[in-house]
Amino acid sequence: MYDYIKGTLTKITAKHLVVEAYGIGYLLHIANPYRFSDRVGQDVQLYLYQVVREDAQLLYAFASESEKEVFLNLISVTGIGPTTALAIIAVDDNDGLVAAIDSSNITYLTKFPKVGKKTAQQMVLDLAGKFEPSATSADANSRAEKALTQENTALEEAIEALLALGYKAAELKKIKAFFDGTNDTTENYIKSALKMLMK
Repeated sequence: MYDYIKGTLTKITAKHLVVEAYGIGYLLHIANPYRFSDRVGQDVQLYLYQVVREDAQLLYAFASESEKEVFLNLISVTGIGPTTALAIIAVDDNDGLVAAIDSSNITYLTKFPKVGKKTAQQMVLDLAGKFEPSATSADANSRAEKALTQENTALEEAIEALLALGYKAAELKKIKAFFDGTNDTTENYIKSALKMLMK
């Protein structure tokens, strides 16, 4: 089992990063990969969780140990797999998530991508009172990640990332129309869009 990786960030896509360590490129599934846009070519340290299946060995990466802790709690819930857990983490609302679980706020929980009423109820049942305080606090390192402006592609990359999280093209069409003509980073587009989608 891997705990963390230190290496050079060499590639970013809508669903994963590639980090090279000792000549090997590791494909890492991570929430909101574009928050690392300004780190390409630089050394990074990411915390890991390995999933071994019959047909694949997957590595999930996290900007901090607290983010990993939230992920591990989520995947312990029946009905939530690693992909759904990453989609929930990508909303970047861990405090709201934990508060909703502890207060049995099913309506709030179903606003997270890929979480229906049954799954939300199971989250409350399995996780109420189980989160460590450190897992819900904002991590300074992950908050400090800033993406470089990509004038022609930032919005398209944001839409692609949101599709990867499970949002439907129909609802994202309105988001894209709202931001057309603006100029921002991919990370900021994703954060703003997620806030709109959560309302």
